[in-house]
Amino acid sequence: MTDLLEVDGLYFNYQTGSRRRDVNSKWTLRDISVTITAGSTVGVVGESGSGKSTLVRLMCGLLVSSKGSISFDGRSVRDWLSEDRREFHRRNQIVFQSPASSLDPRLRIKTSLSEPTKALEKRTPESTELSGWLRDVGLSGEVLSRYPHQLSGGQLQRIAVARALSVRPEVLFADEPTSALDVSVQAQVLNLLMGLKHQHGLTLMLVSHDLAVVARLCERIIVLKDGQIVEEGETAQVMTDPKTEYTRTLVAASRATTLAT
Repeated sequence: MTDLLEVDGLYFNYQTGSRRRDVNSKWTLRDISVTITAGSTVGVVGESGSGKSTLVRLMCGLLVSSKGSISFDGRSVRDWLSEDRREFHRRNQIVFQSPASSLDPRLRIKTSLSEPTKALEKRTPESTELSGWLRDVGLSGEVLSRYPHQLSGGQLQRIAVARALSVRPEVLFADEPTSALDVSVQAQVLNLLMGLKHQHGLTLMLVSHDLAVVARLCERIIVLKDGQIVEEGETAQVMTDPKTEYTRTLVAASRATTLAT
């Protein structure tokens, strides 16, 4: 399999950004190195504040690293962003935690759904395209004329997924995509993501505080604690033979949650 995303010696701090160089200072992320192969499904797990969301935002070009490097398809993300920003963002899309906040409440769904194509491909999608993208996520074309407040959280997250996939990305980052949803629809959205991942041949990075969810869906797991990777490996290996006390605690909690449900 081809290495698609490579992170090497990554440091990041929100307060001082790229100007900070002191590796002994407090970092949001510290000395992160990881490789993601094309077509894989990788879960990033850890408690709140561990740096999960920051890591995926750096990898998809929404933040700039303080130190270290990130490469996509053999080329530095910094170079992508300075020379081919639109193409980089077309190939790397993200679905955020809160679908309501990722859609402009003043715009009809048709307009919001069209935005990535207009911005990244410089064209206006046809109505048949819009309806087709909605069908892919289990919605009818009737929602195109509605506003976000007229739809449920689950419907809005499906629209966010359809919008991300509208420009045919290679990598989809899903940052806690179900944590803002009712329990009854969380499984539906996760199953949708996995189905679309296989349908479109995507590389999927799933961020979650819930190890049970990550273990069920992902081939590999990255465990973050206090801004550092404390464990990484194939899912079966991490779940059956965790190497750190922190990971053992997460595994025990995920098994307790599974038994409770």
